[in-house]
Amino acid sequence: MEVCVDSVESAYKAELGGASRVELCANLMEGGTTPSLGMLKVIKEHVKIPVFCMLRPRGGDFLYTKEEMKVMIWDLNVLKEHGADGFVIGALTSDGSVDKEACKKLIDLAGQLPVTFHRAIDMCCDWRQALEDIISLGCHRVLTSGQDSSALEGLPTIKEMIQQSRGRITVMPAGGINERNVKRILDGCGAKEFHASARSLCQSAMLYKNSSVAMGASLSPDEFSHKVTDDKKVMNLVTIAMQVSSS
Repeated sequence: MEVCVDSVESAYKAELGGASRVELCANLMEGGTTPSLGMLKVIKEHVKIPVFCMLRPRGGDFLYTKEEMKVMIWDLNVLKEHGADGFVIGALTSDGSVDKEACKKLIDLAGQLPVTFHRAIDMCCDWRQALEDIISLGCHRVLTSGQDSSALEGLPTIKEMIQQSRGRITVMPAGGINERNVKRILDGCGAKEFHASARSLCQSAMLYKNSSVAMGASLSPDEFSHKVTDDKKVMNLVTIAMQVSSS
């Protein structure tokens, strides 16, 4: 089980619950962007499981300018130097194909560190060709919801992806996976790894709360709560997955 996290507490609880790896991001509400160096450094002091860092300079689409590529290259080099165990990338061309040139630059810079291609594949016009491109680039994993809003809804496509991959890459289901549906998803596609957030709402410890001010956009979340990985949820998901694996 890989858990996506955006805080030190979430990374610690992911490991406590039995996760095999964390995907470290900032801005999970935008699907994840590149985390700060400080976040990586402190998390590496607290957990022993591998920490893969997202490389994504902004939210939105995956069509990047030359300047945005420079940002990702700088971020990769710095995060690699300070202990990142792997990277999560994804770049597309304007016609919805994998940007092989951009991705190759990042993969080459990652060197021996494993690279996951993220859910940008779910925004490709032809996932079959995209999967072959991703395999040819040398990515170790691909993260996908089967081009649908959740892994459960995209289950038939995820199964097809795994069949097409023929063991050449790890296809990792993601998107809305929880204790209620993980068995159905793993049984239905035969995946050996999966990705989830396993979060619960954590209330703020603030005693004074000014509820008339928001720090984000008009549709921003409650300022006095945030989501944190729940180690019990992680443990339950890992337990269910192991039962599926052994059955």
